[in-house]
Amino acid sequence: MKPDKSLALLVCYFGKLPWYFDYFVYSCKYNPTVDFFIITDNIDFCKPLPKNVNLIYKTLDEISILATERLGFPVCISYGYKLCDFKPAYGIIFSDILKGYDWWGHIDLDIIFGDIRTFMTDELLSSYDLVSVRPDWLPGCFLLFKNTEKTNTLFTHSKDFKKVFSNDKHYCFDETNFAHDDFTDGKSYLDVNTEIESMMHVVKRLEGAGYIKSYFDLHIIEGVPGKLKWENGKLYYRGKYEILLYHLISLKKSYTPKNNLIKIPGSFAISPSKIYNIKNSKIVVDGL
Repeated sequence: MKPDKSLALLVCYFGKLPWYFDYFVYSCKYNPTVDFFIITDNIDFCKPLPKNVNLIYKTLDEISILATERLGFPVCISYGYKLCDFKPAYGIIFSDILKGYDWWGHIDLDIIFGDIRTFMTDELLSSYDLVSVRPDWLPGCFLLFKNTEKTNTLFTHSKDFKKVFSNDKHYCFDETNFAHDDFTDGKSYLDVNTEIESMMHVVKRLEGAGYIKSYFDLHIIEGVPGKLKWENGKLYYRGKYEILLYHLISLKKSYTPKNNLIKIPGSFAISPSKIYNIKNSKIVVDGL
């Protein structure tokens, strides 16, 4: 049954698309009720894409001009990673792309998805304004917003958003302004002192004031735990826990496939150091 709540996920990536892009796209294919938009300056990519994956070509200069126009003041985006600070404003900056969707989210490319709709159900999306797939802080790799003016302008509730958007420094504004450990330790936003008021500070403050209703729970795995298996659109940990996604933030730093990937198999395992075709490898993953 097709979900009632439409969902678009958007990512900006500049430079050569990385090896894990093939896995990202492959896992997107198995989520046909979600639309994916990849904004990139890589005009050389020519592989076929699933119907629900869209490449949109823009330069950093073009995005800077668009963001300045949509936000109403001059912004500074001179390198790709700076766009992380702008993720909470994508609902405004890329409103033309996201128009008509009930929900949108900012994501990263270093992700292998499981079954998104198993977790992002109509019931859940009908009950909240914002959905975090971590219990402790807002993850830049996957965060969902109800596509309304109220949630699309949450970033403007930070007293520092113009400072963040107007200079070249990366502030980790979309998450915690680098105070991840403090929030993981359970500290109140009132006790986490940072250079700028991050989106985590904003969301917790507005949640406490009753302005928004936000959802926080653990649906992802990061790091290099191993014991992960992807099979026909489903992603499992230890053979019994289904998860929304695996974030390759650590694995991508130590692993690169030796050969260009021609075809991704219908099932593969992810160890602490590699991604394996289960059928052709000798790896034994406990519990899988």
